[in-house]
Amino acid sequence: MVSARDDLVAKVVPALATVPAAAWDACANPDPTCHNPFLSYAFLSALELAGCAVAAKGWAPQHIVLERGGNVIGCLPLYLKSHSRGEYVFDTGWADAYARAGGDYYPKLQAAVPFTPVPGRRLLIHPDADTAETELLLIAAARDLARRLGASSVHATFTTEGEWQRLGAAGLLQRTDQQFHWHNQGYRTFEDFLAGLASRKRKTVRKERATALAPGLAIEHVLGRDITEAHWDAFFKFYTDTGSRKWGSPYLNRKFFSLLGAAMRERCLLVLAKRGGRYIAGALNLIGGDTLYGRYWGAIEHHACLHFEVCYYQAIEYAIAHGLKRVEAGAQGEHKLARGYLPATTYSVHWIADPSLKRAVAKYLEGERRYVAEMGAALAEQGPYRKGAPGSVEGEVCSLADEQD
Repeated sequence: MVSARDDLVAKVVPALATVPAAAWDACANPDPTCHNPFLSYAFLSALELAGCAVAAKGWAPQHIVLERGGNVIGCLPLYLKSHSRGEYVFDTGWADAYARAGGDYYPKLQAAVPFTPVPGRRLLIHPDADTAETELLLIAAARDLARRLGASSVHATFTTEGEWQRLGAAGLLQRTDQQFHWHNQGYRTFEDFLAGLASRKRKTVRKERATALAPGLAIEHVLGRDITEAHWDAFFKFYTDTGSRKWGSPYLNRKFFSLLGAAMRERCLLVLAKRGGRYIAGALNLIGGDTLYGRYWGAIEHHACLHFEVCYYQAIEYAIAHGLKRVEAGAQGEHKLARGYLPATTYSVHWIADPSLKRAVAKYLEGERRYVAEMGAALAEQGPYRKGAPGSVEGEVCSLADEQD
């Protein structure tokens, strides 16, 4: 237990299995129209049950659950970290500088979805609770826990803009970065989307799609109850290939995907490429209330433009067909710009115990925020849309932060 006063209790939970799933999900996803599958009990518990987000891997669960009168009113997915891997908001420079000054940056506390750079709420509040008060109580509990554990800092990464603003006003350091998201401007077909692109970009997309499927490849969408363990076997080979090249060893194991399929099958969409009756590439997407989240991709054969087709164009087609507002295709990647994905600011907040380190980081973040804003504006100007078309700089663009907060 972290703290208790009157009928308010803040508990530290070292395993999500000890929390009732319904209580967690009532805070994580109270509105099905904007359901974020990565915040769900099923997704986060699968990471723990598979042995991916556990202490042995440097992700020791220290979730905070806030109760009032015995009812859960807020949750914070929180991990005690002994490294900075699998976060996608990079602070290794801070850790190195602190070590040179004689400090210990690790352990630290991380409020995040492990291995998943997906924006969304990190302070999960029950709809009947006071949002502002409960957010501050959760952060206060996290700071108290950091002091008890001797952690250098508390970080909440890929928050909503609203959380970022409120917690910044409460004294936490504010950081920004950038991803690329596709927004559905009410398109009825993929051709409607293409019509909004500049002529040269439109021709490029058509050429890439034709190139991707020229060698006799076929694309399959497999979702829901049609996903079998054989499909997961094939996909895991693709994922392992990419993970080995990017990180040396993949963050997720084969067991995780079986658990995910069992618990969240209706939210899973596998886009698979097949040649000669054999799967040779694929991407896993999770289906949210209004967003398609593209996350993991891999291939065991190289084919020109196949990555663009499987990860980007197929995702756009699915979103249009199912009336989804947005496609999020993971971290970074300026190459997405030419394919209709526009810059979107991402947000994180940071509490640092050491005043000297806090001052140094705060100064660094001032310049970084300016750079991110300037780069985002410059990239938006280079977008592929015709001037005045929906999705262009002059057109109306959806606000990720406002919709998710």
